[in-house]
Amino acid sequence: MIQIYTGNGKGKTTAAIGQGIRAIGHKHKVIMIQFMKGDESYGEIKALKKIKNFKVLQCGLLTFVKKGEPGKKDIELAQKGLQIARKTIKEKKYDMVILDEINVAIDYGLVKLSDVLDLIEQCPNKTELILTGRYALKALIDKADLVSEIKEIKHPYQKGFVSRIGIDY
Repeated sequence: MIQIYTGNGKGKTTAAIGQGIRAIGHKHKVIMIQFMKGDESYGEIKALKKIKNFKVLQCGLLTFVKKGEPGKKDIELAQKGLQIARKTIKEKKYDMVILDEINVAIDYGLVKLSDVLDLIEQCPNKTELILTGRYALKALIDKADLVSEIKEIKHPYQKGFVSRIGIDY
């Protein structure tokens, strides 16, 4: 099946990781390809590297991508991530493939919607494919079997709080 976690609220990547943890609990193999992320200091990355059968690949820089003005390296890394995703799906070595922040990568012009739709079409029935990130387009939502919109109601950032170790990163 195809799952999408989207919306402006916190927890999309966390939801996908939770699905991955559940899968490896049943001896499935999981890979998460992160688009637009290249910082290995996040708590979830440190933890996942210790878990057997849950592979994480980051295809992004340490810096944020500027919407409307992505750098050449940002585009190259996102294209590399898409290429890895194609190869991974074709090889059928993983039961679950998570494309973290792929929706944002499309919105920012780092990858083409048509390429992601093609990837979905190539995905074998036995592979669970999860797409995360804000801005999920209708064409993706229409292809998905499960779509959850995570909506921000209230966030500490609104009161000026900064990210907290172990909670926000």
